[in-house]
Amino acid sequence: MRQSIGECAKKSGGVGIGGFCSRAPLSGQITLDDRPTLSHNLPMKLITFTQGADPRPGLALSENVGIDLLAADPSLPANWHVLFGDLSPVSRVHQQHVDRLVEMETLIAAGQDLPMPFVKLGAPHSVLLAPVILPSKIICVGLNYRDHAAEQNKVLPANPMLFSKAPTCLQAPDLPICIGEDLGQVDAEGELAVIIGRAGRAIKRENAANHIAGYTCFNDVSDREAQYADKQYFRGKSIDTGGPCGPWIVTPDELPEFGHGLDIECRWNGEVMQKSNTKQLIFPVDHLISYVSKNMTLLPGDIISTGTPGGVGVFRDPPVFLQPGDVIEVEIAGIGTLRNPVQRWTPSG
Repeated sequence: MRQSIGECAKKSGGVGIGGFCSRAPLSGQITLDDRPTLSHNLPMKLITFTQGADPRPGLALSENVGIDLLAADPSLPANWHVLFGDLSPVSRVHQQHVDRLVEMETLIAAGQDLPMPFVKLGAPHSVLLAPVILPSKIICVGLNYRDHAAEQNKVLPANPMLFSKAPTCLQAPDLPICIGEDLGQVDAEGELAVIIGRAGRAIKRENAANHIAGYTCFNDVSDREAQYADKQYFRGKSIDTGGPCGPWIVTPDELPEFGHGLDIECRWNGEVMQKSNTKQLIFPVDHLISYVSKNMTLLPGDIISTGTPGGVGVFRDPPVFLQPGDVIEVEIAGIGTLRNPVQRWTPSG
């Protein structure tokens, strides 16, 4: 039986700010509770947020506390596309302020405002957006998990199967996946996404790490009817709000090389639909960066979503698809949880 948003929250133990679910983490996941108690050991998590005006780059210290980078250092560029080229100033801001996390949490608990450059995360204070906005391209990879190929009885591909999603599909953590009344076969796909930090063309595999800004969770929401009717993926993969991304970007130094060996899980209303590990990837991140860049220049902020594991709705017996009221969570070890409700969309006018 399909569950409502409230039922999902009860089953999973509640849903926190920024799409980070408070249920027990996946095996091997690095969480704030698992790490040393000294706050300066907390990982650097890159966010984009808004306080009702223009998007701003920031850092998440916890589910509740963030840092406004431009308030901390007004000399910094105002967007991640430029900042990715040299994250050392960002790291300095993190180091200068991270030790005040407990102090800021105490102020929040007392109902007090936070001093600049700290911000309280979560509506109505500071709303998280997709961590990268306006990427020049979103490149996705089909059939890149061995278990996903197995559920379709397909031979492993000799080369990556690439397709793209329109950048307008991006959706923020906690905001809804909106499905039109005429879309009856919309599916979800939990994925690990790599964010490009430095531009490059014809990047060698051994140099791929130099072009990575970090990793995040991605949900490749798919209109299966359009996907199969068109015989190519662009329309079916580009639904507005059909590219939830976030809740933040974790820098490569916080994860295994190229994000290898991370548990990944996609849940619908608390029920596990996809459960795998990035060691199941047929073509790992360094291979993908090199392969994609043979034909096109990768730019800072570009997103490469590395493919989805087995367990998607369309290949279940019987097939299952997203319904208004559903809640979809993509959780990746060491990164966090991306959460989005599903709701009906009707055109205005």
